[in-house]
Parts: sequence; C-alpha cells; structure tokens
Amino acid sequence: MKIIPEYDALIIRSASKVTREVIAAGKRLKVIGRAGVGLDNVDVPEATRRGIIVMNTPDGNTISTAELTFSMLMSLARNIPQADVSVKAGKWEKTKFTGAELYGKTLGIIGLGRIGTEVAKRAQAFHMNLIAYDPFLSQEKADQLNVRVVGLDEIYAQADFITLHTPKNKDTEGMIGKAQLEAMKPSARLINCARGGLIREDDLYEALQAKRIAGAALDVYAQEPPAPDSKLLGLPNLVLTPHLGASTEEAQVNVAIVMAEQIRDALKENRVRNAVNIPSVPPELLKDMAPYLELTQRLASFQAQMLNGQLKKVTLKFAGEVCDYPTDLLTVTAVKSLLSAMLSDTINFVNARVLAKERGIEVVEVVTKEALDFTTTVAVHVETDKCEREIVGTLIGKKRDPYVVSVFGFHTDFSPEGILLVFTHQDEPGIIGRMGSVLGDAKINIAALHMGRRQLGGEAVSILNLDSEVNAALLAKLSQTAQIKDIKLVKL
Repeated sequence: MKIIPEYDALIIRSASKVTREVIAAGKRLKVIGRAGVGLDNVDVPEATRRGIIVMNTPDGNTISTAELTFSMLMSLARNIPQADVSVKAGKWEKTKFTGAELYGKTLGIIGLGRIGTEVAKRAQAFHMNLIAYDPFLSQEKADQLNVRVVGLDEIYAQADFITLHTPKNKDTEGMIGKAQLEAMKPSARLINCARGGLIREDDLYEALQAKRIAGAALDVYAQEPPAPDSKLLGLPNLVLTPHLGASTEEAQVNVAIVMAEQIRDALKENRVRNAVNIPSVPPELLKDMAPYLELTQRLASFQAQMLNGQLKKVTLKFAGEVCDYPTDLLTVTAVKSLLSAMLSDTINFVNARVLAKERGIEVVEVVTKEALDFTTTVAVHVETDKCEREIVGTLIGKKRDPYVVSVFGFHTDFSPEGILLVFTHQDEPGIIGRMGSVLGDAKINIAALHMGRRQLGGEAVSILNLDSEVNAALLAKLSQTAQIKDIKLVKL
C-alpha cells in the first residue's frame, strides 16, 4: 500500500491479495499480471473500472496440471499414497490395497480446454474410453481426440473416473453435490485439480464416508488450506495435495518468463496478451484485423464529433468477412472512440464498456455473415435523446483502405480522413456554391466534395474535404449562409 503508487505494473502469484484498496492506491498502475491462471485473489471488476489491464498466463502450467491430474488418477487407481504410508509404518498389506486397472475404463472429462485436452491425450495412451462434456467443444476437435461428447448426466452415470477442468463461476460453483455423487457408480473415482468450490465438500465427505463412490483426489479446496479440523483430512479413500497444479520447476519458470514478457509488451508496445478484462488477440491475427480496427475507429470518431444530444445507445453492425474476426474487440474500439470525446483521457480499451454502462449507454453488437452490397461492412449506429444516426464503411483496394459508403442513411462515398465539413441541407441549387464562396473568402480550399441525397430537391448530406480548419466564427457564418440544418467540423 505504501509503495504501490510508484509502480506501473504489478506481478503476483496466488498468495498476494490485490484488493480494491490496493488498486485505488496504485495511481500509476496500468497492468496487473498473475503468474498463473486463477484470479480469485484480484478484484478484477475494480481494476477494470479504473482502466487497469488484468492478465494471467493460462498456458504456462498446462502440462504440469495435466500431469498432476494423471498422477492423481493413478494414485486413486492403485492406492499408492495409502500403500506408501502402510509400508513406512512397517506393514505389508497387499490385499488391502488391491486397485483397479485403467485399461478399458471410461474417463469422463468435464471441460475439454487446454488442460482437459492434455489429460485426454495421456488417457489415450492407457487405452481408456473417453467421454467429455464441454459446451464449447467442436465436433472436429472431439473427433481428433477420439472423445465422445455427452451430457453431464451421462458422465456421472457411465464414467469410472471423472476429472474436472472447468473455471469457477456462477454456473459451475458447487456443480457436483449430493445428487451428482449419488448418480455415479459405486466404483467411480472423482478428481479435481481445477478450482476449489466446484465440488460441495460436505456432500463429498458423506459420499466417501458411506462408500457411495470408491474414492476422490483433490488438489484444490473451497478454503485453502483446509481447516485443521476438516472432516476431509481423516478419510482413507481421499487423496489430498496442497494445490500443486503449477508446482513444478518448469512451470514456475515458464509462467514467470511469460508474464514478464507480457508485461513488457503491454507497457512498451501496447500489445496485450491473455488479458481477462479486454479482448486479447494473437499478434498475427491482430495484424490482419488492423484495417478493420482503423475503419471502426474512424467511423466511431466521426459519430462522436457529429453527436447531437445525450448518447443513449450505440449499435455496432458487422456484416460479411469482418465476422471472421473477434468483433468484440471492434466493439470496444468503437465505444472507446465515442466516449473519448466526453471523458477525455480517462477512457481506454479496458474500461470503455464499463464506463458506458455506468452512464446508462447501452451497447449492442449485431453480427451478420452475409453482406449485401459489399464483401464486408461495419456500421456504427448511435441513438441520442434527440436523434438516431448511422454511418457505414467498408474496405477497398489491395491495401484495404477505410471507405465510407453511407452517412445518416444517404448513399455516398469518401475516405474518412483529414478535415471534413459535414452538413445536412435541402437539395437546392446554389447551396454548395454559396458555401464555397464563404470558404474561398476565408482562404480555405475545398479538396473534394461528396454529397448524398434520396431524391431531387429532398434532404441531403454533404461532406467537404478541406485543406485547413474552420474556426467557430466561420462555422457559425457558414450555418447562416444557406438552409443548413446541422453543420459540424470533423477531424479524422
């Protein structure tokens, strides 16, 4: 608390508690890095609100946790910890520790992400039958791993061994309790090397005590360390380890190096990886996305400078090829650009959506794979207490340059760059001429003119590319020159 105000970044492991108070004291904090996976010890919502990136190293301990899981599985199958204690006590109890082979047994994997996948690969070598539950698992990946995708009820009913590899959230906390344990085979063995709290420990104690299941192994707990009087500690059919998932020499070094590199990249190169409160995109994908990011930023900036009234809602519409990329990053880009005009430099990619929500601004994202007139389009639609307006853009040419194809419902075409004088008006003869005369008298050159209208003599929008800026007095004079409804200077 005393020294944190001096630092731009904080790197922690599992024991350090980054509370709201610590975050508030970190006046210069830009990044909080957890060398590991779990972030239960970080107040992520508060960091997000303050625009601080929170990142972890999800891949650094994948192998070590997968290997520990399989070690637990082997220990349960062959009663290794109990047999070790017995022999060291001078006993020779061969019949007491008769175990079970893995060959031909069914392993149920709940959560087939990075670690679950590595466990599956190792189980294949032991010729186990694999079934898995993962709501985000593609059939292609399941086929590659020779895993049969099933529901949770089927895993509880069929599996000889069940291993958990899911995050802890409102949907998974306490996911295995009395009902799930009673649905398992009497010979089933349960393993949790993922997150504490996924299993209701009181229900697990009762199931193990009554031998409704054969055994369990835990590396993580609802309370760490478990209380000295915890009933779990006295169970002979329960293997316990002190949260060793990442505790290998290789994993400890790996996560430390990876986090140091991530912090460096975030602070020096503005390149973010493995952030939990901002969309993270691999560098190679980010390079491909750059034209879309530029287009979205310019469209949103255009809208921000044309804003009329209090912003209530912003809708991002993506169509065509752009949908092949993570559109959430594009949405955040648009929200940041829109709010920057109102919130100065307090807005960034981390807190953009949070600050929008705090101000009652609804953010909506609409994704459509099929585009109509172009191979891809991005639209930024804003609603205020006074009006609704939309601007639509695309990418053109080999360089994929940003290009506007519609402004406020009027078809037009221009590059969103430079100094733009944008105004709506009636389509009447002489309006553009009179505007040009006033600008000419002020020694301001018009580089290009773009106009959109729905019908002859109806409402229209004009965009003038200028070679120099227009001051407030000249802008006021221009608005009085002709039947101008709304005129703004936009700089992109």
